[in-house]
Amino acid sequence: MVHKILLGLDGSQGSFKALEEAFGLAKQLGAELHTVSVEEVPHYPGTVGEVVEAKQAANGKYGKTLQQAREMAAGHGLNIHCHAFVGHEVKTMVEFIKEMGFDLLVIGFMGHSAIYDRVMGSTCQSLVRLAPCSVLVVK
Repeated sequence: MVHKILLGLDGSQGSFKALEEAFGLAKQLGAELHTVSVEEVPHYPGTVGEVVEAKQAANGKYGKTLQQAREMAAGHGLNIHCHAFVGHEVKTMVEFIKEMGFDLLVIGFMGHSAIYDRVMGSTCQSLVRLAPCSVLVVK
């Protein structure tokens, strides 16, 4: 049974399409709905201050996206819990899923970096392989 749903939200059209799907599932199943947005940490931060700055940037970068998600949820009569982190997208999301005990991860098929994904492998593919829960990929 699905009690807690996590949606990967990067602000892309695909992630908002996945959000609409997650709204329907949350309503149908009576599940708690959360979003997670992850800003990549600087590859070689020189100081703790650089990581703190990256965290503040993540909160700023995703501020509009998270606000839009909250407004959309309210329009569906749902409450949504939004989270923003700094780190490696896949690793951060997998750890968050384990920590919070999510039953289902909902993600959009393609985020912002379609060209990079074709060359290096996609976040979506990695999450399907590594997530400790069921994953719904919305196309």
